Amino acid sequence: MLRLVDVSVVYGTGVTALAPTSLEVSEGQFTVLLGSSGAGKSTLLRSLNGLVSPSHGDVVRAGMGSIFKSASALRVHRLSTGMVFQQHHLIGRLSVLANVLIGRLGRRGMLGSCLPATRAERHIALAAIDRVGLLDRALDRADKLSGGQQQRVGIARAMAQQPRIILADEPVASLDPATAERVLADLHRICREDGITAVVSLHQVEFARRFGDRIVGLSKGRVVFDDAAHDLDAAAIARIYEAQQPMMAQAAE
Repeated sequence: MLRLVDVSVVYGTGVTALAPTSLEVSEGQFTVLLGSSGAGKSTLLRSLNGLVSPSHGDVVRAGMGSIFKSASALRVHRLSTGMVFQQHHLIGRLSVLANVLIGRLGRRGMLGSCLPATRAERHIALAAIDRVGLLDRALDRADKLSGGQQQRVGIARAMAQQPRIILADEPVASLDPATAERVLADLHRICREDGITAVVSLHQVEFARRFGDRIVGLSKGRVVFDDAAHDLDAAAIARIYEAQQPMMAQAAE
């Protein structure tokens, strides 16, 4: 469905964030990017949506070709690609419903974005809120919610786009383990129910194994593991985390 073709990213400082990488994301698959901070997970993930432009190589989508071939191609790709961020980026003073409706703005055009949401759009947004278990909080201010609830609003906002692809960048990094599990379970369930292709970056090995169909492990900007979740053993974890080998090997037991 989506392919990185020899993609590398070198920032202006000369730092190589991603070495030349070729990777194919299959339709309907829940792929987890696993690695320590600075391993290249966020750079790879954001390359898939054009938020980071490759220094070399290309990102190709089935039926479309290069997502960078034109501004209109990139816009079409992004319209059907939802993003979930670590710091959810909600507008605190607005209601949950208003925040989720922001997910519809890309489909309305510049003029349409100035008009009130339609009844159909409100229905889509409320349905997305209901799917993450927050319908009773739809009219509450977003800044009155807990961190986990705010992240679930972020998921609902992405789902309001009615995407075919979801990219989630460390969506549970700031949450406690129980809340993180609930948020990931919601995201995983919705993607399964709707057949959405997901690429999610994590640093928790146990969550990667539980929710991932496939795990792509990165270290120092390079892919060092790419296989099914059940094949992630202690040796693979050691390659991914290198300096943290003893700690991570224990997590594999």
